[in-house]
Amino acid sequence: MSTTGLEIALVGHCGPDSFALQSSVMGFVPGSVVHRLDSLEQLNKMMPQLSLLLVNRVLDGQFANTSGIDLIRELNPESPPAMLISNFPESLQEAVEAGGVMGFGKRGMRSAEAEQALKNALNLG
Repeated sequence: MSTTGLEIALVGHCGPDSFALQSSVMGFVPGSVVHRLDSLEQLNKMMPQLSLLLVNRVLDGQFANTSGIDLIRELNPESPPAMLISNFPESLQEAVEAGGVMGFGKRGMRSAEAEQALKNALNLG
């Protein structure tokens, strides 16, 4: 299945984490385009073209507050799926309860579980 045309946003991640996540995502979802977004303004501007949001637990950049879970909670229901990236299982569950899809931790970003979570969120099977 071709994945060309999928655009994925890394929301509120620092530079080193963004680089590592981008590498993982592009390996798991060939043909995808990955954007690094460091502000709510950038996110809102790009929202219509995005397929998935990978949201940091503690947002780095220019956001109203630093909680990635709060950002997920405040998204419009028509927004693309939002996935929290966190090493804390309780935070991942809280993000799902806030309206997100199940994410994964940075320590496991190259794992089969991370690949499956991405593919599930993007309906790639």
